Amino acid sequence: MADTKHNSEDYLRMYSQMVRIRAFEDNANQLYLSAKMPGLTHMYSGEEAVAVGICEALTDNDRITSTHRGHGHCVAKGADFKAMFCELLGKEEGYCRGKGGSMHIADQSHGNLGANAIVGGSMGIATGSALRAKMQGSDDVTVCFFGDGATAQGLLYEVMNMAALWSLPVIYACENNGYSEYTKTEEIAAGSITARAEAFGIEAHSIDGQDVLAVNDLTQKLVARARKGEGPFFIELKTYRYHGHHVGDINRAYYRDKEEEAIWKEGRDPIINFGKWLEGEGVASPEELKAIEDEIRAEAKAAVEYALEAAYPDASEVDMHVYAATDPATLRPDA
Repeated sequence: MADTKHNSEDYLRMYSQMVRIRAFEDNANQLYLSAKMPGLTHMYSGEEAVAVGICEALTDNDRITSTHRGHGHCVAKGADFKAMFCELLGKEEGYCRGKGGSMHIADQSHGNLGANAIVGGSMGIATGSALRAKMQGSDDVTVCFFGDGATAQGLLYEVMNMAALWSLPVIYACENNGYSEYTKTEEIAAGSITARAEAFGIEAHSIDGQDVLAVNDLTQKLVARARKGEGPFFIELKTYRYHGHHVGDINRAYYRDKEEEAIWKEGRDPIINFGKWLEGEGVASPEELKAIEDEIRAEAKAAVEYALEAAYPDASEVDMHVYAATDPATLRPDA
């Protein structure tokens, strides 16, 4: 566990944020299994240290773009449980008024420009956000999250080329969880992932994505440099997803074995290992960490119950926010 320089409050906040993500995902998975959630969703469990380590280095003015496996990024950037669960259940009080669902959550108030179900679909948005910052003389930074499978998308190379030419304040964060859907990354991606960025003269790093402190330490350094105009940067974060590609993927045994899963779950779990580190450093006792988890899980359960009872959007809204309005008066005040 890399020991970055933080105080106890910082450490406990990062621990809490990782537990929040895990609690959210556990409840989301249960909603699907109980047939209470429409559509599919893609669990982030196992990758919590990536989202938290990176987002803890950002401010609300900094922006992120997310992926179809984006719950963790949303929660780490400050999303509210109630609004998140309402969105998953298609309710009016969701972040996108229940019209985006699991894979299209956006939270402008915390700089979350949105998750995207299209593989690599947010790469252009993130780079455009960084270009806006530079043109407006702002010092905010944009982080673009995407999976290892998205490195096969041509858009990544187009935007990295532009970002490098224009020295844009963007960090490309590749979450390499070892699988592109149902295929091992090494079977579809030749060579090094970081070499793809280096080909454009972009400084690239490959680190342990299960170590929240190592992720945060590197991100803090790169964000500070990006604010000074030294971007862009690229990070490959080696991590692991505990669930299948999506909640309906129940045949993981066909493409990965239980021994591999056990190694990651029992020996490399980011929450368990960070908790042990906090105990060893005297930051918190096992009882205190258990109390944090119990409180967060109670909050998540209450948010689920709230979302289940919340109202659906009115049927009259079916085409609202779908087409550009020609008359501003047709838009709702909060649209």
